[in-house]
Amino acid sequence: MDFIFTVCDQVANEECPFWPGQPISGHWGIPDPAAVEGTIEQKRRALSDAYQQMRARIRAFAELSKSGVDRAALQKHIDEIGAMPTNAQE
Repeated sequence: MDFIFTVCDQVANEECPFWPGQPISGHWGIPDPAAVEGTIEQKRRALSDAYQQMRARIRAFAELSKSGVDRAALQKHIDEIGAMPTNAQE
């Protein structure tokens, strides 16, 4: 494995299991839409927001040039993507 991403807000400070290959890891915490209480519309909005946040971060990751970049620089970019505002939209 080359990259590991955690997205649950609840695991930000937990120790992850050992992954073979010493992958670069990043925490891209996103509020759990399943934990939202309220109207159907509020729940739909939470799911839509989570989807848009993940989509924006995946897009930013996919656009990274990974060839010729050292591990430390790549880790920095992964961390910056994880720090994107949680209301990031396309």
